[in-house]
Amino acid sequence: MSTQSTLIAVAAVAMLALSACAVTRDQQSVGEYIDDTAITTAVKAKHAQSSDVAATSISVETLNGTVMLSGFATSDGEKAMAESLAREVKGVTSIENQIVVRR
Repeated sequence: MSTQSTLIAVAAVAMLALSACAVTRDQQSVGEYIDDTAITTAVKAKHAQSSDVAATSISVETLNGTVMLSGFATSDGEKAMAESLAREVKGVTSIENQIVVRR
């Protein structure tokens, strides 16, 4: 089992255990919340595995398949790579890239 698959499995089990507290009425179903959590975990894992992205400087949030990237990058290339890696994750429907490039 790959590191990414392991992280996703651990996150899914944790979210199943905590889902009753984490989902508020009219926001998301438990299934949607778990899917979004799995997407977030997979994007973070891809960033962590990449030598082109400083994963600790980039935050990832997901809502209904839309991934929002925020934080700081050292170049336009790093910003673009973070978005590109996120697009590779199954379940991602769109990306809002709010990463700020610090020069």
